[in-house]
Amino acid sequence: MIYPVGRDADRMIAARDLVKDYGAFRALDGVSFDLGEGEILGVVGHNGAGKTTLLKILAGLSSPTAGSLAIAGVDVVRNPHALKQTLGYLPEESRLYETMRVADYLSFFGEIYGLSGGEIRERSERLLSSLSLDAGEKKIGELSKGMRRKVAIARSLLHDPRFLVYDEPSSGLDPMTGRFIGEYLRELRAEGRTIVLSAHNLYQIEEICDRVMILRRGRIEAFGTMRDLRERFGSLTYEVYFTIPDASALEPSLAYTRSDGIYMAAAGDVAGMNRVSAAVAAAGGTVERIESRYPSLEEMLVAVGK
Repeated sequence: MIYPVGRDADRMIAARDLVKDYGAFRALDGVSFDLGEGEILGVVGHNGAGKTTLLKILAGLSSPTAGSLAIAGVDVVRNPHALKQTLGYLPEESRLYETMRVADYLSFFGEIYGLSGGEIRERSERLLSSLSLDAGEKKIGELSKGMRRKVAIARSLLHDPRFLVYDEPSSGLDPMTGRFIGEYLRELRAEGRTIVLSAHNLYQIEEICDRVMILRRGRIEAFGTMRDLRERFGSLTYEVYFTIPDASALEPSLAYTRSDGIYMAAAGDVAGMNRVSAAVAAAGGTVERIESRYPSLEEMLVAVGK
């Protein structure tokens, strides 16, 4: 199945029947999808689902065993090096030159991309400012993990690529830095960049991604907006939170949980919610609040299985 997005003119990625074999092991098994320009795609799945393999193929670092892939009009299978100016890649583990200062490090990579000295200085200053990174004269090895991650992101953006492939951009970072990077990815999307990322932080995927791909054993199990996925994996549920002097007075068929003195019973629709509320009142209880909730991405992964 192919998951289309928009018109051909708006399409950044067109992947068709991608297969990747490592000996007898098939890491990807017929992956097909389209992604529009200026969108963020989150790729999730259990360990071994094929996430990193797919990202490496999208970055031109690994060739598929079979299938076709076009990114920004470039045939990546036949000419992966043509992605050089279009692509910014961030691996899960960024190996930085720890004895270099940040400015020298970015200058080194800017020269590799053929940028002039003036371009390197202007872009480096702009990126470091936007990333709130002030390393001074420190060497990269003296920086915190969060600051080193920001240096790696700056390096990936130095040549002003349209397409970004980020593998676990917030991996191992403290919550504040992880949140900052999530917001920074939103800003990059607002600039018109297309981003494909994987992350164990499923909440971040839900919050920032326009579309989500769930991989299972090398195949696409689901693809779409979070709304699309919620419609597939479960509808809206209602959680009724209540207090009650004696829970044994509730009707036996009412299922509930208890935490810190607050009880909760779930209902699948408004009628069920009303029945729960009536049962609580009849047993002498008080409804404290009612919350509506869609299934989380974590729950979807559990439903998919390994």
